[in-house]
Amino acid sequence: MTFSWKRSMAILQKDFKDISKNLYVSTTLFIPLLMAALYSRMGMGTVNSYFMVFNITFTLVATFIQCSLIAEEKEKNTLRGLMLSPASTLDIIGGKSLLSLLGTIVILAASMLLMEYNPANIVIVSLALLFSAVFYIGMGTLLGLVTKNVMEASVAVMPIFLLFSFGSLITAYTEQYPILKIAEYMPNIQLVELANQVESGAGLAGVWPNLGVILLWAIVVHVLAVVVYKKRMVDE
Repeated sequence: MTFSWKRSMAILQKDFKDISKNLYVSTTLFIPLLMAALYSRMGMGTVNSYFMVFNITFTLVATFIQCSLIAEEKEKNTLRGLMLSPASTLDIIGGKSLLSLLGTIVILAASMLLMEYNPANIVIVSLALLFSAVFYIGMGTLLGLVTKNVMEASVAVMPIFLLFSFGSLITAYTEQYPILKIAEYMPNIQLVELANQVESGAGLAGVWPNLGVILLWAIVVHVLAVVVYKKRMVDE
């Protein structure tokens, strides 16, 4: 697959215009910031509280915004036009992901400033956040492709929001229910574990398994998204 930066930027500009007109979607950007400001005033300065806000950012910005952008294209019957255009699959999926990625980065950075979070190793934490953002955007792409409109997309995102924003609470019951140990490999829990290790002085050699798990989740979900996308090209 070839990639055209010019085509992807054109899709980015179109998406920015579309989302600026959709207050229902764009207002979700402020929820993580409000939570970050609230946590800061309450003095909740722990790694777990920081990353609860970050995981909420991922689900409400990276996943929901991305899902809504794709679903809106389908609702307006314009996704088919993109599929039939000279733009490649990489151009379209990459272009549709740029706005979600940029929005996620901005909200994460603003939340870090509001909560005054200064990780012991900003490079490792930033890399983990980037891998996580790629995973959640892929999840949004996948959900957008299997939903028909923005309203349906909003409903489809709710289980993702609950599971990946507050799923770390599951680990409290792993001793009582050993089967729940599988939840420890969820990307949101791996991210929190990595952050705690970094604060304990771990370097890249100590957290690479966590990074690897998050990256694997990102690769798998994007592969699934491309498969579904190509199937849509044939079905429609």
